[in-house]
Amino acid sequence: MTAETSQTLDRGLRVLKLLADTDHGLTVTELSNKLGVNRTVVYRLLATLEQHALVRRDLGGRARVGLGVLRLGRQVHPLVREAALPALRSLAEDIGATAHLTLVDGSEALAVAVVEPTWTDYHVAYRAGFRHPLDRGAAGRAILAARKQPSEGPGYTLTHGELEAGASGAAAPLIGVTGVEGSVGVVMLADAVPERVGQRVVDAAREVAEALR
Repeated sequence: MTAETSQTLDRGLRVLKLLADTDHGLTVTELSNKLGVNRTVVYRLLATLEQHALVRRDLGGRARVGLGVLRLGRQVHPLVREAALPALRSLAEDIGATAHLTLVDGSEALAVAVVEPTWTDYHVAYRAGFRHPLDRGAAGRAILAARKQPSEGPGYTLTHGELEAGASGAAAPLIGVTGVEGSVGVVMLADAVPERVGQRVVDAAREVAEALR
């Protein structure tokens, strides 16, 4: 710690990071051991974070991330969208299809940035704010595939007609971006996605990931 930083705030942020990394929550004792501070300090940190809905404790006393974190997370979307737009524009113009960045929002896939090509006669209308289940459409399926095999590197997922009749999609997951789970993809009116599109989508996802790091 330096003179310009707050030890209490630092500890509170470390609590949130520890809780975000576990699915089953942590007890006061477990947090105390991980932080290297006494239980009284942890109690105070948790009480403060609870007042802001950033932490909740279940009946067994285990602390978990609270719903207040979701409200903060939604404010990140404009920043993520701005960082992704250059790669999405390049992808849309190169492929001649609507490109999109999709993030996980609860159990759904949420399109947070969409870029349509400027030179095509027609393309799929796809709007920012569009939601769909994670297990339908290339964008969500790419994210689920990355969850199952995170160590195998970014592949791509192809689908046809799952979200819109006659439309095909290709998407690749964002890899190595802390706190962001999502994918980059394209959607086009075609019976099948051309062969070169898959790798082009992977390259675009990598560009977006690098912009977000």
